[in-house]
Amino acid sequence: MFLSPDILHSVVRLASQTPSGLSSTDVTNAITQALVQGGQTWFISTIVAFLPVLWTAALMLHLGRPYVVRTLRRCGLRLGADVWWMSYLLVRDGAMLVTFGLSWIFFEPNIVAGSALPLTGSLATLSLLIALAIKITRPTDDNVQGYRLVTAFLVLGATLYYGPQVFAVEATSQPALTNFMNFFTTSFNVNDALFLMWVSIAGAVLVLGYVFMYALNRVSTKTTKTTLPTLAQTGKGM
Repeated sequence: MFLSPDILHSVVRLASQTPSGLSSTDVTNAITQALVQGGQTWFISTIVAFLPVLWTAALMLHLGRPYVVRTLRRCGLRLGADVWWMSYLLVRDGAMLVTFGLSWIFFEPNIVAGSALPLTGSLATLSLLIALAIKITRPTDDNVQGYRLVTAFLVLGATLYYGPQVFAVEATSQPALTNFMNFFTTSFNVNDALFLMWVSIAGAVLVLGYVFMYALNRVSTKTTKTTLPTLAQTGKGM
């Protein structure tokens, strides 16, 4: 169905007219604010929907370490084995870092209260941060206990995210899950969501403080070991 030129001209003329009582500046500000709010909502919804993919990738890459090690043993070329291993480490740890970076939205009070997010998403982010802290402060690729500890926190974080995301946020069309949805969606249970968020933020501050002190002690220890022999050799430390 096509519109006549007269009708199109009328539509354009009416659309260009400013509503009574509103200036062109008010209309421009209203449109800009609507675009900003709509873009923010779309961006947050995209992150929430894409995070399960990142969680799955992080888990698969971490749990795939035995396969990578077996593959390395078949490599006859030393350079090829080194490239394969370094590529695996970069992709695996990069997936965890990107997942944590995008999960930072669970530490934003306004976003948590005003958006439909998984209730335990902040706890999942804290679990991921603890896994990253373990990887920083102790060997996990050459130590079985460290590897198991990282695996436990990764599985815990993924479970805390997958459960509410699948059975609450993405289950609005399932009447049988209404009660579960109302409890585990942040916009429907704001008080508990904010409480868990602040608890997770406090835990994240403690974990980051521990990592900072660990890095500071490591730098101080290396500086001392590097400086003392030099002073002893030159005789200035006597």
